[in-house]
Formats: sequence, C-alpha cells, structure tokens
Amino acid sequence: MLTQAMSAQVSLTAEIDSVEIAIGQQTGLTLRLTAPEGAQVEWPGIEPGMAVTPGVEVVSIQQQTGDADNGMAERCRRYVLTSFDDTLYYLPPMQVKVNGKPYTTPKLALKVYTVEVDTLHPEHFFGPKDVQDNPFRWSDYSPAFWLSVLMLLLLAADYWLYLRLRDNKPIVKSLKIVKRLLPHQKAMREIEQIKAERMPSDENPKEYYTRLTDTLRRYIEERYGFSAMEMTSTEIIERLMTVDEQGQDELRRLFETADLVKFAKYSTLLGENDQNLVSAIDFINRTKIDQPVETEQPKPVLTAEEQRSQKERRSLKLTIYALGIAAACIFGYVCYAMYQLLS
Repeated sequence: MLTQAMSAQVSLTAEIDSVEIAIGQQTGLTLRLTAPEGAQVEWPGIEPGMAVTPGVEVVSIQQQTGDADNGMAERCRRYVLTSFDDTLYYLPPMQVKVNGKPYTTPKLALKVYTVEVDTLHPEHFFGPKDVQDNPFRWSDYSPAFWLSVLMLLLLAADYWLYLRLRDNKPIVKSLKIVKRLLPHQKAMREIEQIKAERMPSDENPKEYYTRLTDTLRRYIEERYGFSAMEMTSTEIIERLMTVDEQGQDELRRLFETADLVKFAKYSTLLGENDQNLVSAIDFINRTKIDQPVETEQPKPVLTAEEQRSQKERRSLKLTIYALGIAAACIFGYVCYAMYQLLS
C-alpha cells in the first residue's frame, strides 16, 4: 500500500509491505523522502520499542540515503512493526519536516488476525517439528540389490552364450539339383567325351574298347534292366536276342572285336575302330526310349556329429531366450520395488 505527499520539489511517500499479518508477525513501513540535497530533515520522533499507535510497536528502524540527481536526494527510513492483538489498526499520519516545513502522510491501516486454538484440548497443540532423519535400513534395499546383481549375471551369461552361438559355424549342406538323365543320354554323353578326348585308339586300343564297351554295358543295364556289367559279351547278345532279334549283328561284331583286343592282343584294321564307334551310336539311337526328364533334390544326410551340433545350437538359442526373458522380468521388478521405496 502506497501513499504520497508532495509540495513543490519535496515529495514524501509511505509504503507498507503487508496490510495484513498474523499475531507476532512483522511488516515494514517505509517512508521515502525526496528533497534538495543539503536540506535539513527531521524524522518522526519514534524509536524502537515505542508504539506507532496503541497495539502496534516498532521493532527496529533502518535508514538509507540515495544518490543525488539534479540537486535532489532521496532518503528512506524503514520501521519494522509488529502486534500481538488481533484487530484492525489505523496508523496515524507521520510528519517529516524539511527545512522546518512539515510534510505528512495519509492514514494507513494494518489488520492483525489470530490463529484459532482449540482451547478445549490444549494438549493437542504441538509446536513445529524438527527435521527428521529417515533411517536407512539395509533390509529394505537388499532384495532389490541382490536381484540387480543376479540380473547382471544373467545378462553376462546371455551375452557369452550369444558369442558362442555366433562364432560357431552353422551347418549348411550344399544341395545340388540332380538332373535325372535317360540311359541313352548318359551313354551319348560318355561317347562324346571319348571322342572329345581324341583317344589314340591305334596306340592304345585296349583302353579305347574297354571304355566303349563299359558305356554300352551300362546303357543296356539301365535300358533293359538286367546286370550287363556282370555278364559276358555272348550272354549279353543272347539276352538281347530274346528282346529284339533284329539288328544285333553289328553289336555282336563290336563285342567280339573288343574281346579280341583286350584278351588276344588283336590289332584292328584301318577304320575298324571308327566303324565300331558308329555301330555303338546306331545301337543306342535305335533302342533308346524318350521319356520326360525328371529332377530330384536329395535330402541332406547329417552325420552324428552334425546332428549333435544342431541340437546344441537349438539348446543354446532356447537358453539365450530364457535368460533374456528372466533378466527383463527381474529388471521390471527391481524398478517397481525402488519406486515403492522412494515414493
């Protein structure tokens, strides 16, 4: 609350910090005087311990002088007031003399209120309490602490198992799509390989006829379904005659020539080797059966060690997941327990 009295170049204001206080509290009444520098100022004759008005006492007085500006100086006097009776007080005007001329402030008001006290139960009134020291009990925090240690151990074990799982090479079996060729296709491929290698049949006729007849034997075995690899040339021809009586003369001459070369060191005539090769090709082309080509993908066969390694990897994964879930649950419980303790 601010009041002001002015005359010419002199101004006087009165300001009270609070117009309402409780019994025993204090408030400040400040008088500000702006007057020419060097002027004679007489403040109200109120000293500490005196009453501004009956019921309102002065606790202390503080005074301060400000800097001069344009020949004017500001002076302040602060009265700290208190009261021990609950009522509404009217503070009388205060008079300040400047060079013998009086200047007064308007009236001010101060409301003093009391605190309700239960007079019927005075024993229920307690004074302010001291700051209490909350004792630290290890038993309250030990479960959360040891669970945190367990969580860290689980995370360390989980990470170690993860490294083992990561560093172990996975079992990868390379699977090839096997193209199932027909008997005549296999035989023609082998004959083309014999021709591509440019085998010197004249210098080494035994190896030449051995590969050529083995190719024919495998073709006959797959084509007709009997064990041609374990039969003699004569038995093969006789068995073929029961299936197809026509066109076996050239095949018979080819097997006879091969037997003579391999067992009797027979020297073939000029062009005879090429003629026998053509006979083998003609026999295959004449007896072949065209069928759709089938493909098959064999299933990988794991060894006992690989199966054991696969089981160990599966167990490692399950253990890693279980440890991670357990650590997450413990972390959630520890957070909840600490929240309950600190709240």
